[in-house]
Amino acid sequence: MIIPHSQLAPETLQSLLEEYATRDGTDYGEREVSLTDKVASLRRQLENKTVVIWFEPGEESVNLVLAEDISKDLSGEGGD
Repeated sequence: MIIPHSQLAPETLQSLLEEYATRDGTDYGEREVSLTDKVASLRRQLENKTVVIWFEPGEESVNLVLAEDISKDLSGEGGD
C-alpha cells in the first residue's frame, strides 16, 4: 500500500528518510555522502514521485521503492 509522504508528520517523514538512508546495503556509490544529502535526495525523489513510501501490512514494514516498480507490479508486468 502506498503511503503519500504528504500525509506523514514532518518529524515522522524525517525519521523514516534517515532510517532508510542509514540501512545496511544502501549504496550511494564510491564517494561518501552525508546523511543530510542522502535525506535531501530521497525527499526530492518523493516530491517528484520517482520514489514512493510502501507499507507492507503483512510484514508491518515500510520501505521506499521506485514508483515504476509499483506500477509494473500492479499491472502484472513484474518479472519476478
